[in-house]
Formats: sequence, structure tokens, C-alpha cells
Amino acid sequence: MLSRLSAKSQITIPKRAREAIGAGPGDLVIFELADGVLILRKAEPFDAAFHGAVSETLDEWNSPEDEEAFRDL
Repeated sequence: MLSRLSAKSQITIPKRAREAIGAGPGDLVIFELADGVLILRKAEPFDAAFHGAVSETLDEWNSPEDEEAFRDL
């Protein structure tokens, strides 16, 4: 697949690439740079309510004893 940079350094993501990552109009994408290679992936929405509910249950694993027990894993 090939795309050309516009005068404003913008690109059009080819249809086949958009379909491969499941991205469409209005979706957010993430650019990652690894060893000179640019990786494009669709950003998944952050569910703040779910994250908050789950994080409240993780306190039982956050003690000095747990830290010592799992330090070498």
C-alpha cells in the first residue's frame, strides 16, 4: 500500500489498511515509533467506570508483604 504526503504533511490511510485495523470516520488512531518503524493502530475507548471499579478491588494486593512476596517474579 502506498500513500503520498500532502503539502500539509497529511496522508490518507488506504481503505485496506483502515479495514484491517477496524478504523472508520471519527475513530482515534495511535502512532507508535519503534526502531524507525511507524506503527498505526486504532485507539480503543477508555471505560473510566470499569477502570474505577476494577482498581478498587486491587487494593488487597498492594501491601509491603505482597511486594516482598512477588518482587522476584
